[in-house]
Amino acid sequence: MPFSSHDATLAEIKDAVAGKIVVDAVVPLVPPRVSVVQLPPQGSAAQIAQAALGDGVRVVSAFHNVGAAKLQAGGPVDCDVLVFSNDRAARDTVIALADAAGTRGIDGGALANSVAGEALTSILIGINRRYKVDCAGIRITGIVGSASK
Repeated sequence: MPFSSHDATLAEIKDAVAGKIVVDAVVPLVPPRVSVVQLPPQGSAAQIAQAALGDGVRVVSAFHNVGAAKLQAGGPVDCDVLVFSNDRAARDTVIALADAAGTRGIDGGALANSVAGEALTSILIGINRRYKVDCAGIRITGIVGSASK
């Protein structure tokens, strides 16, 4: 979903997601300079989502750095997914979802840390362009097997 539609979408789903986990994969890209990090004053799209949806919704920020084409291809994806949330159980649920999707979920900590994952997307877009590759991803080294705790 484009960042420009984020607020309207959050308002539209607010009542339907009460008491649920919402996975926010939105990145605050501002065309035409999408390979330059441009974070919002509120910190991150995920922090905006949590504020808009309220405490009754468990916002988890994830899947920013995995190309949709990689996920849609099925099978293992050679990259990691950083997962952020203030709710540990929700974070663990989305880590398991990332693992089931063929990636490796990595616990990135609190929702405030999602600024790093969101910002990394712009850097990966620039890497894709400079190195003429499709869907560059990230890998956290030093963790053997599943990153779930």
